Amino acid sequence: MSVETYLLYLAALGVFFATPPDTSQLLVLANSARHGLRKSGWTIAGDLTANVLQMTAAAFGIAGVIAASAEAFQVVKWLGVAYLAWIGLRLLLSRSRGAATPDPKAGSSIALFRQAFITSSANPFAVMFFAALFPQFINPGASTLPQLAVLGGTYLLVDGVILLAWGWLGARAAAWIRTRDFGLVNRICGALMLGAATLLAAKDFDPQESR
Repeated sequence: MSVETYLLYLAALGVFFATPPDTSQLLVLANSARHGLRKSGWTIAGDLTANVLQMTAAAFGIAGVIAASAEAFQVVKWLGVAYLAWIGLRLLLSRSRGAATPDPKAGSSIALFRQAFITSSANPFAVMFFAALFPQFINPGASTLPQLAVLGGTYLLVDGVILLAWGWLGARAAAWIRTRDFGLVNRICGALMLGAATLLAAKDFDPQESR
């Protein structure tokens, strides 16, 4: 891969990420607001782990299998939507408590990792995205695996930095609006979760467009 090709790839990522916050970014924003920037690192890790699996599926040509199983993956998507909506509604309906702290179980590292992993995995479009993106920047005359590693690693690095920025923003915003209880933060985070569910529901997965 030439330097020019790599710079073009970075430019493509810049255009891709120069959009309003997506499902994963809203999830990081909400979890960082409730549990702090350090804990939100587990949310970022869950999202990026799912991305690694999606990149691997794309690299090994499993995108075609996903396109052929569109109905099954629609079920997965809507289960993800229901999961996010359930979390959001639970936060919106939670009672305000004086000097409250978040539920330790809900804010555990495993729970935050699981939330992000499930949310990201519920988006079958991601595999198709990687399957369409990577070949545009791979030199067929060179070894493919190292190029995939560079492209995938760069994506994870850029995505991770952006998610970390959203997490920092969430933590700062929560510190600014938090009063003597956690009620307002919970309601805002619940709304963010419902927003993430809406974004995931709006993602259209048309296998005919992926071929």
